[in-house]
Amino acid sequence: MTYGYDNEAGAEFDFEPEELYRKVVDEVLDIEKCPYEAEVNLLITGDDEIREINKQERNIDSPTDVLSFPMGEYDTPADFSCIDESPDYFNVETGELMLGDIVLSYDKICSQAKEYGHSERREFAFLIVHSMLHLIGYDHIEETDRMLMEERQRVIMDALGICR
Repeated sequence: MTYGYDNEAGAEFDFEPEELYRKVVDEVLDIEKCPYEAEVNLLITGDDEIREINKQERNIDSPTDVLSFPMGEYDTPADFSCIDESPDYFNVETGELMLGDIVLSYDKICSQAKEYGHSERREFAFLIVHSMLHLIGYDHIEETDRMLMEERQRVIMDALGICR
């Protein structure tokens, strides 16, 4: 398993973010039954930087809490059988499934934790769970998809023992 990690914001937490990031990624992949070793990258940045990325990549000129950049496309969320047929999704050197990139806003982690009345640790973990689900094909565009994704988020957060 390869966990890319870059704290470009110089974010300081009262927990070990890289350790929690790895734990969350592992839990998502275990629960979603990913049959491969995988590669995921996390960038922690600030509101100004994530706003610029959001503008460049999604043509939305505002900061957001998390951005997800999946490497693969899934016919059905977490259906890894379609990946078997595409060697483009695997790192040639390591053989790992390249899931994609996650970008988090440190500013949003802090503000949303206060707004929702829970810890920064919980907000950090939740945003990674949310993004990981996007990386393996979940979305929340349609109401039924939103409900499914929210249920998966609840299951994973419960399994991690990280509650509000």
